[in-house]
Amino acid sequence: MNAGVNKPRSSLLSSRPAISGSVDSSKAASCAANSNDSAWLTNADRPLTGYERIFGTLGTARSPRTRGAIDAVSAMAARGELTVRDLQRQQFANQVTIGGLAAGDTARACAALPGGIAKDKDGKEVDVSAACAVLSSWDRTADTGSRGALLFDRFWRRLNVLVPSAQRWKVPFSAADPVHTPNTLNTDAPGFATALADAVTELRAAGIPLGSTLGEHQFVVRNGKRISVPGATEALGVWNKVEPVWDPTHGGYTEVTTGSSHIQAVGWNSSGCPVTRTLLTYSQSSNPNSPHYSDQTKLFSQEKWVTARFCEKDIRSSPALRVVKVTERR
Repeated sequence: MNAGVNKPRSSLLSSRPAISGSVDSSKAASCAANSNDSAWLTNADRPLTGYERIFGTLGTARSPRTRGAIDAVSAMAARGELTVRDLQRQQFANQVTIGGLAAGDTARACAALPGGIAKDKDGKEVDVSAACAVLSSWDRTADTGSRGALLFDRFWRRLNVLVPSAQRWKVPFSAADPVHTPNTLNTDAPGFATALADAVTELRAAGIPLGSTLGEHQFVVRNGKRISVPGATEALGVWNKVEPVWDPTHGGYTEVTTGSSHIQAVGWNSSGCPVTRTLLTYSQSSNPNSPHYSDQTKLFSQEKWVTARFCEKDIRSSPALRVVKVTERR
């Protein structure tokens, strides 16, 4: 991701979206963002048109991640005076766009099921009543400590299989409001209750409590130890994209196969040296015996950053500095 709003100039980079923006004190804030989507809404205030179809579609529904990113960056642009710290917070906000749109309706429809019962894909009655409270109290984030994120994730994946996109929302997509449509989950759609029952059954069969924290069941393993991983799939609309492997026999989600990799937040102030925070989510070494095998992965789990040093005075002030002089034999 790249972002820049007014001063101090700043940027944020990950493996996926690109975002930039500017603020003029005499005009409304605007921004540009792209999250692996068509160029059409790169700037939602000034949609791009007139290009060849090979570069993407026009006037079609955007991904949840694009919609969430546009909202987030528009809010940052409106505040102005973007700082590196703002970018760091945004990277790990872990807001679930679809959670904000659908979790409340899901919880209410769940609570309205007669006797708290829904039928799964095999027609078996499942008591889903415990899921209602979990979804209602979920904070709508994919932080490692979020309770309900895992349940909603598994439910949403199942719903996408059982309910066609045209039936999923009561308010359909409108090219006149592409960032905020479609919306209002259609809980009356055939397959809604089944998706909920299937998700509850799946977690219980794996021995995973419905209210477990995400980090207990979304992790990587390094030297035999679990490291919790924040973030979630692009289909949920999460900026911090994480695509893990579902392996319920070994604890839930395990190894992450794609998503946030190299991340950086960079800005400039009056010192003349860039203010830089970076992170390599999978760490720098593939050697299990190296101290750098999992160090930055642990930082990613803790939502912390590495201070990169560019100017000579910053390099010399590093407590980890080690100087090796090399000479040539003649």
